[in-house]
Amino acid sequence: MKEQSTNLEDAKLCLGEIVKPFQLELNQRQKRSDFVKNCIQCIEKNDFFKLDELLKSKESRDVLEETGLGSCASVFSQLQAYADEQIEQYRAEFKNGLMQAAEKVGLPMRVDIPKFFVLEGIEGEVDFTKRQTKLNDRSFKSFDPKRIVSLALNLKRKLYDSAFDPRVFIDSLFTCYEEIVKKEKQSIGSSVPICQLYTDYVWSLQSKAFLQNMDKAKFRGYSVEQFAVDIWRFSTSGASSTKGGYRIRLAPGRIKALWLIDQLGEKQQITHASFAKV
Repeated sequence: MKEQSTNLEDAKLCLGEIVKPFQLELNQRQKRSDFVKNCIQCIEKNDFFKLDELLKSKESRDVLEETGLGSCASVFSQLQAYADEQIEQYRAEFKNGLMQAAEKVGLPMRVDIPKFFVLEGIEGEVDFTKRQTKLNDRSFKSFDPKRIVSLALNLKRKLYDSAFDPRVFIDSLFTCYEEIVKKEKQSIGSSVPICQLYTDYVWSLQSKAFLQNMDKAKFRGYSVEQFAVDIWRFSTSGASSTKGGYRIRLAPGRIKALWLIDQLGEKQQITHASFAKV
């Protein structure tokens, strides 16, 4: 009985190996059939962005290589020309709509589809295929120009319209820097990790009530996003140094970095900061 059981197991394995290439071919044919059906659905829905994505995919090339489906080539070519035309027209209309909505509320905006830029530290990108927009590090399921402008305006008010004294900002940041180099037994001019400087600065913003009773409701949040904008606002304020004559220097890098804005308004990964006497 044991020998018979072993023979049956061998037969099962053998049959599995025999049918494997046929099953693989069947799966591939099913995938290509599903691809063509997806193209048909896009045509029915007039979803030219999704159609464009399908026609430029690897699956499209696989379909054309399939025996019996080569005749799809001329149809795919016509569909691609249609999708290109519709996308170009839609992007032009979208850009105009976005610019008009921004102009209506007095929001400065530069549009270079699929990206758009408001002020330093505020930028976004539209993904038409996924029907979503990314504004800084936030994503939302919409590419309606009015909603994009509304959210960008709210972010601009949050980051730029708050009270800001450049001298108070840089002096407070320098005080945190002094404490760090003192703890590390270093001298003024030494570089300190930007993450540590940012963390210590956030703690310096907290009220005495919070420090005595660390209830999260009393915590004053201060995002890296706001930190980057405040550094930019300081650099363009004319107050180039602390009251003691120390000027901040930011060192770029990749490890344990923060995305900040340099003096040219460009986003950079910054790893260290230092203050030096002017």
